[in-house]
Amino acid sequence: MKIAIPDLVSNSYFPAIAAVDLGFFKEEGLDMELELIFPVDHTLEKMRDGEIDFVGGSAHSTPHAFPGWKGGKLLGALAQGMYWFLILRSDLGAKQGDIEAVKGLNIGAAPLVDLGLKHLLTEYGIDLEKDNVNIAPVPGAFTGKNVNFGVTAAKALQDGKIDGFWANGMGAEVAIKSGAGTLVIDARRGDGPAAAFNYTMPALITSERLIKDEPDVCAAAVRALVKTQKALKEDVSLATEVGRKRFPAEEAELISGIIQRDLPFYNAAITPEFVAGMSKFSQAMGLIDAPIAFEDAVATQFSHLWA
Repeated sequence: MKIAIPDLVSNSYFPAIAAVDLGFFKEEGLDMELELIFPVDHTLEKMRDGEIDFVGGSAHSTPHAFPGWKGGKLLGALAQGMYWFLILRSDLGAKQGDIEAVKGLNIGAAPLVDLGLKHLLTEYGIDLEKDNVNIAPVPGAFTGKNVNFGVTAAKALQDGKIDGFWANGMGAEVAIKSGAGTLVIDARRGDGPAAAFNYTMPALITSERLIKDEPDVCAAAVRALVKTQKALKEDVSLATEVGRKRFPAEEAELISGIIQRDLPFYNAAITPEFVAGMSKFSQAMGLIDAPIAFEDAVATQFSHLWA
């Protein structure tokens, strides 16, 4: 079986990576192969077309490949909350929470990921057009299929190609440690409108086809996810073990510290409150035409496994 993620050298979908490398999928009887397929819209299309079985990706992106949430469902949360960071050039002197600092800047963001920043800024009161905020793909991010977006964005910031980026915690960490970037928005921890927390989350996603045909496989995948989250909470140094298998040397030594900060959000549960918030956000951004019900977005038959 195959699971794909849109960003590898990252904390965003790390429980999916760790479930493979620490053997928790195997423990549940699943011979799981991990693939990197960037960006997330392509990842989901591959699952829709039957080329992969699971996606670790942004929950709100599901209807890109499954319009109206017909054919795709969330199995569990890899972590809670919208998980991207806004990093701006350090020479701008912006402080955390200084959202007004985005005015007049060129911000790099991946497709579908960019929607989270756009809506957050709009809800905060920024007029993207009048305030001349340009949010677009990072230069060089589409030069190959195996792109690690956050690290690519951090390099583009260091090279002066962009004024800032909206990306994962690894990209943020690399940019801050290099001195090139400053953290301005961490929506998961309260920067920006409170509703932004529930715009999206990193989730384990699969097709309704697999749920119908192989429910035991889906249940096993959820159990593997929960075991992985528990193992990392008990021993975060396991993150370094995984990082050294998968990441470049610098990022491998950074990952456990980043995961340490993420551990409070390691809970596989998906709540009706989250789906309502994601639904409202998705409608506002044109991803869906009507509100999505909890049962239509989530494979609730596996919810007892989240604990």
